[in-house]
Amino acid sequence: MAPSAARSTTGGERGRRAEILRLLRANKDGLGVAEVADRLDIHVNTARFHLQELVRRGQVSVLESSVGRPGRPAQIFCPVSGMDPRGIRDYQALAAALVSSVAAGPRSQHRAIEAGRSWGRRHAQSTPGKRAKSGAAAVIRLIGVLEDLGFAPDPLQRNAEGQQIALRSCPFLELALEHRDVVCPIHLGLMRGALESWDAPVTVARLEPFRQLDLCLAHLAPAEVQE
Repeated sequence: MAPSAARSTTGGERGRRAEILRLLRANKDGLGVAEVADRLDIHVNTARFHLQELVRRGQVSVLESSVGRPGRPAQIFCPVSGMDPRGIRDYQALAAALVSSVAAGPRSQHRAIEAGRSWGRRHAQSTPGKRAKSGAAAVIRLIGVLEDLGFAPDPLQRNAEGQQIALRSCPFLELALEHRDVVCPIHLGLMRGALESWDAPVTVARLEPFRQLDLCLAHLAPAEVQE
């Protein structure tokens, strides 16, 4: 099947399921397969297919009723209360709105770092153990957090500039490219907050965004050193 035809078919299926949902919501006591097919003038098998898909998605529940019907109980389909759990999500648009709001306010970088610090503390609390026994142990835990969040960190590096963690991916790349002055400080605060939660003797003194096209550098230092 050609791509355009496949898209059309998929869109048609979504439209049909939305139509069935509207019908069920207008009939709170539920309807059987044959009733849905009759009211929408579609084949019983088509109605059954879409109803089963709605059940699988958690949007419709199934009851069995033997009232007035001898033999095997009939299936009655009812809409599940609440918003569609499989509906469209657009968290990037929400994140962009929040970042734009921070960027437009006073002391945007400071507020961004503090927001990231709170995020880091919350995330660190979900990891086992409270206090880091050493700076090396804290850095290992921080690298694990960054890995979980999608930053693709390299192992700790040591060179003439000191100790660094290389970040090879940015889970918020599009936002970071447009609002580097806010997104990157959030990431800096994230790392600082996590380390602070573990009472680590080390911190991230500064974050060097996009030192290379595929590389950001988190520069480590004793905890009392911050830029």
